[in-house]
Amino acid sequence: MLIYLIYFNIEFHYTVINLLCMIQMKKLSKLLILLFTVFAYGQTSHFVEIEGGRLHYKTIGSGTPILIINGGPGFNSEGFLPMATKIAEMGYQTILYDQRGTGKSTLETVSPETITLDLMNSDIEAIRKDMQLEEWIVLGHSFGGMMANYYAAHYPERVSAMIQSSSGGMNLDLMASARNGVTDKLTTKEADSLIYWQQRYARTQDTKDRRRYVRYMAKAYVHNDSHATAVADRLMEGNLQLNRMVWNDLQEIAFDCSEALKSFTKPVLILYGKNDVVPVEIATGMANIYPNATLVPMENCGHYGWLDNPKTYYGSIKTFISSLN
Repeated sequence: MLIYLIYFNIEFHYTVINLLCMIQMKKLSKLLILLFTVFAYGQTSHFVEIEGGRLHYKTIGSGTPILIINGGPGFNSEGFLPMATKIAEMGYQTILYDQRGTGKSTLETVSPETITLDLMNSDIEAIRKDMQLEEWIVLGHSFGGMMANYYAAHYPERVSAMIQSSSGGMNLDLMASARNGVTDKLTTKEADSLIYWQQRYARTQDTKDRRRYVRYMAKAYVHNDSHATAVADRLMEGNLQLNRMVWNDLQEIAFDCSEALKSFTKPVLILYGKNDVVPVEIATGMANIYPNATLVPMENCGHYGWLDNPKTYYGSIKTFISSLN
């Protein structure tokens, strides 16, 4: 069961602390470029009060607003800073936020009563109202795609367009194929090792055991193995307690937005990797539901289009957003 709970926990992440620890000049150069770009495009932090806590969000750049909902659940938004900055460079304002209970978004009490999809939905609205926006483009990756679907189902008038990036879909169909989706991308030996260390960690709760099994899981999520270490590092940062609460709530409410989204006529871009752990049927299923969807498969690409195939990933986003004007 734990394999389901952590299924969407891997999101690519280079924090400033991680990067400062890199001693190779090539990597240091990448850090300097990233920091220069962030400051050049005006990253600004904001806080908005909510019942029992407060939310943290940041804006980058200026122009048409694009809310980016990161995957997880149980992760802060810092892993999406490079993506948000890259899209801001295209001439848009990107908005990142820490989902409740993660990063700088704090709650007085973290419990199944305070970690629900409906409250997470209201958080998004709180940010929109704080920014005094009538509508925005919403980009959701992985679990963030599920959250974007839920938001659009409840607030369709606030979404001018949507981008689904390696999305978990409109319902819980994904859970039936979660384990196979991961193990099918590994060798038999790697899959056996993944299951062994996952089961061992469930017993021991030892960080070293967790590190061993996420190392194998990370390999399944990327087409290019050179990204696996960074993905595994990101996975280690996840809050599994929060993750479990959200997935439990998804099942409790029988998450399914498909009927409501049949009438969502705004433009939708659906990006998916041909080598993703998420079955292609999730993407094609959404394309069949949304009346105005564009489906873009990405070659030689796993769960992270901006890592494995950045040219197609960012190029498709730029073309899509430009067509909205």
